[in-house]
Amino acid sequence: MVDRRLISSGSPFEGAIGFSRAVRVGNRVVVSGTAPVWPDGSCAADAETQARRCLEIIEAALAEAGATAADVVRTRMFLTDAADADAVGRVHGDVFGEIRPAATMVVVATLLDPRWKIEIEAEAVVSS
Repeated sequence: MVDRRLISSGSPFEGAIGFSRAVRVGNRVVVSGTAPVWPDGSCAADAETQARRCLEIIEAALAEAGATAADVVRTRMFLTDAADADAVGRVHGDVFGEIRPAATMVVVATLLDPRWKIEIEAEAVVSS
């Protein structure tokens, strides 16, 4: 049986909802939808800063799971406003420009918290 390692961000919702920030099984790391929240619960107003915060949280979860951004093979970005696509895309490009994972950007009606303009997921495969 392959080991299953759960990565926690300390969010109070992890226990209440029953999820992990990330899960590593074998050489695969899957990072949950990640919102742009700071430890004090605050959230920046602009989409570019929100995207940077999401990716900071994702990179921290990857590191805890023994992976890096270079191991990412897939991202999914959920936006509440198509007008934010260029700003979010720039941030994604800053992190993944050389890595070029498969990526999807989708506009959704809303996210869980009305302050959130972006939520990002990532999947990585760690090379041996």
